[in-house]
Amino acid sequence: MKLSPSILGVVAFLCAGGLSAVAAQNLVRIVEDRSVEAVADRLRTEGHGWTSVLGDGLQVILEGEAPSEADRFNAISAAGAIVDPSRVIDNMHVAEADPLTPPDFTAEILRNDAGVSLIGLIPADMDRDDLMSGVGRSADGAEVTDLLQVADYPVPEGWDIAVDYALNALDALSQAKISVAAGRVSIEAIAASPEEKRRLEAELTRMKPEGLRLALAISAPRPVITPFTLRARLQAGAFSFDACSADTEAARDEILSAATAAGAAGTLDCRLGLGVPTPDWGRAVAQAIAALHEVGGGTLTFSDTDVLLVAEPGTDRALFDRVTGELDGALPDIFALEAERPVPVAEAPQGPPEFRATLSEEGRVQLAGRIEDARMNGLARAFAQARFGAQDVTLATRPGGSGLPDGWSMRVLTGIEALSRLADGTVTVTPDTIAVVGRTGNAAARDEIAARAIETLGPGADLDIQVAYVEELDPLAALPTPEECLAKITALTDAAKITFDPGSATISREGEPVIEAIAEVLRSCPDLPLRISGYTDSQGRESSNLELSQGRAEAVLAALRAQRVPVSGFEAIGYGEASPIADNGTEAGREANRRIEFTLIQQGLPAAQGPAALAGSGALEPQGPPAPFDDSAQPMADAPDAPPVRPGTETDTPAPEGDQAASDTASVEAVQPPPDGAPTAEGTTPARSRLDELPQATVILGPLPAATPEPAAAPQGPASPPGNAPSETGGEARADSTAPAAEATTLPQPPDSEAGEAAPEEASPAGDQPGPADAPGAGQNGENGAALD
Repeated sequence: MKLSPSILGVVAFLCAGGLSAVAAQNLVRIVEDRSVEAVADRLRTEGHGWTSVLGDGLQVILEGEAPSEADRFNAISAAGAIVDPSRVIDNMHVAEADPLTPPDFTAEILRNDAGVSLIGLIPADMDRDDLMSGVGRSADGAEVTDLLQVADYPVPEGWDIAVDYALNALDALSQAKISVAAGRVSIEAIAASPEEKRRLEAELTRMKPEGLRLALAISAPRPVITPFTLRARLQAGAFSFDACSADTEAARDEILSAATAAGAAGTLDCRLGLGVPTPDWGRAVAQAIAALHEVGGGTLTFSDTDVLLVAEPGTDRALFDRVTGELDGALPDIFALEAERPVPVAEAPQGPPEFRATLSEEGRVQLAGRIEDARMNGLARAFAQARFGAQDVTLATRPGGSGLPDGWSMRVLTGIEALSRLADGTVTVTPDTIAVVGRTGNAAARDEIAARAIETLGPGADLDIQVAYVEELDPLAALPTPEECLAKITALTDAAKITFDPGSATISREGEPVIEAIAEVLRSCPDLPLRISGYTDSQGRESSNLELSQGRAEAVLAALRAQRVPVSGFEAIGYGEASPIADNGTEAGREANRRIEFTLIQQGLPAAQGPAALAGSGALEPQGPPAPFDDSAQPMADAPDAPPVRPGTETDTPAPEGDQAASDTASVEAVQPPPDGAPTAEGTTPARSRLDELPQATVILGPLPAATPEPAAAPQGPASPPGNAPSETGGEARADSTAPAAEATTLPQPPDSEAGEAAPEEASPAGDQPGPADAPGAGQNGENGAALD
């Protein structure tokens, strides 16, 4: 059947419409997929991975939980940059916000000559009026500036106790910055002198309440010395200082070295201070001390640039003129030298006038002796009462009379002034000398007495100062001893360990409070010689553990330095897995072995070495892995066939206590006359024997000469290393095979022995040779290196 054209047209139209609908549907799906993919990529790129993107025709639907309203808005904006914003449907919701955390409340109290200022954030519930009232009382009338802000949050625990302590500390400090936080106070202050610094540190530490963490950093400038004074005395070959001042450590060392060469004995000191008249002070003083020594005796006085050298009566004139002339030419131009050579004079038929002032241990003062007149008598009484108190002064003086020298009144007042520097003692004033004898709790009292007397009476004043410093009288003597400080640190580390991030030398957050507590203890322990030792467990390579322990020990040292602890006397050493204190086979044991230990450095011993050095020292206690054997070590000269002994073996001589290395051990041998003409063993025994335990012995410093008959073969200990090593008595032993026999030093014989008497036949050489059963070390290989009775 033939279709009509109209029907064909309708059919064609319907087919075309269907095909168009299908094509349009596919096109919409393609546009939808591409829009969703493009928007999702943009959101991921901008960090909005929390969103989900859906398509609904030409619409883009965003779903998900936005961290904040800002993130939700940014996600919508990012999608709108890809498609028409009208096509973006927001189905996102915002996560509930976390509650606001309270702020860290802190306040700083700044005090100087201009007044007191308060800056920071404090709780609104705090009594602000009471705080300002307390600051006003401490400011003592100075201006108080309030710049504090408040926040409406509860008062944190520990805030009130910190504020109360800060106000109490403000009373004691004239220039300071006090930082207050909950449970913690940090103080930075300036003291007028080193003594004031120590007093403030002790006072602030004692008044700290329990539970409060305190950080102290008090600095003190060097005192100003005016006039810059030095007074030296050389009598009967004994050199001493009445007063000594220096501007630098180098100048002090130069002065003390010259004093030692002039015959000074014992401990010497020289105050460091400001006010030196010339940088050449140290060199000039050293030259003058050398001249005084060459003259043979007398006194030397420096008062700024005025120099007075007074020789002893009867000094040879030619010698005096030559030495003083050379000194005058050698001194820098700024110094003016005056030299005197007193001529002995006959004593007066009557004793010289005398004034005496006495201070008892109870603080009572008595003035007795000659006074110029009644007016001067009243002046002396008033002056003493001003120094000691009106109720503590009694007079037994004799005003008037003739025979008093010019300047007697000034000498009397100078004597009373000197007495005020003592805790108890006596001052005797004569026309020639002011003698001061007594005790004091002020370490600088002697210098102050001499400086004041020279300033008042002139550099020619003859002073005899015998003032003893007694620590019990020092108000700062209550500071803890090094042992007490170490005990406090040990208690802290026993209660809480210093921990580190796993596998690193970074102190963990849990370990920081322990560091702060240790720093608080150390700030009250000045000049503490402390060793910080790091240890690890046995897991991992030994070299890595050693490096890790060293890094952790140094991290603790750096953390203490950051806490403003004076660490100049500290050292940090890592020992790796050495010296375990628990079983490394268990987790609890490994945790115990990962530790930081604090010990005191023994004074007079060399600095501690790491495990590699200690292993070669022959130390008894395990300090680390052994060092490689050094084939360059020289065998005993007396036993060329003996095999070399490796350091650290059982035949090594035990090292002294502490970290003293075996190389620091002098070779000491007890040599006694051989019985019946037996040959004498040569060589040295590497042992530290206490010489005072030997009835008679000879110390051989170095090997005996080759001419000595060779001994029977016997096991030998390790040879003493070449070079110098300190002996037990403080001398040096030289391991020089060419040293002559004349260098041997014979010990003093006991009172009940005769010179040249044969020694008891009770000593035998080291090794396996027989000796008496009761001799120390007899029959024990390497115990003491020699069998000695």
